[in-house]
Amino acid sequence: MEEIIQEKISADHLLYVSLKYTKTCDVITNLLLRWSKMIETSIEGILEHAKKKKKISLISSNPIGKIEQIRKLFKKDKEFLKVIDMYEMFRKIRELRTERSGEFRKNVNLKVFYRGKEININLEQLKIYAEVLEKFISTTKQFLLS
Repeated sequence: MEEIIQEKISADHLLYVSLKYTKTCDVITNLLLRWSKMIETSIEGILEHAKKKKKISLISSNPIGKIEQIRKLFKKDKEFLKVIDMYEMFRKIRELRTERSGEFRKNVNLKVFYRGKEININLEQLKIYAEVLEKFISTTKQFLLS
């Protein structure tokens, strides 16, 4: 849990400090990668805990398998699954086609083309992601303490 909190602190700094002063798409990309690492760490912890509690027999060695195991464990929690969908996009952010606009301005925007959709990642969208991730972390904490 401590590692997850450290990743969150670093991500919060990128969101509330770095992005405030630089307003570049590189900072947005780094923030998404940091969130990806935080979610990945959470998934690892959840799967290890689930194995100890005998909810799963073994932990998959590849990332796709881990995502599938998490989807089965939390199939009733729509908010949690939403984060897993976000994580799949965040993981691929470096390979996805992107367009930058409004850099160094208040309306900085990173257009991401993912699964045939155009997703605008701007300051408002990042705040929405941050709120969803807050709930994700509290759900993770509850699961790890159960």
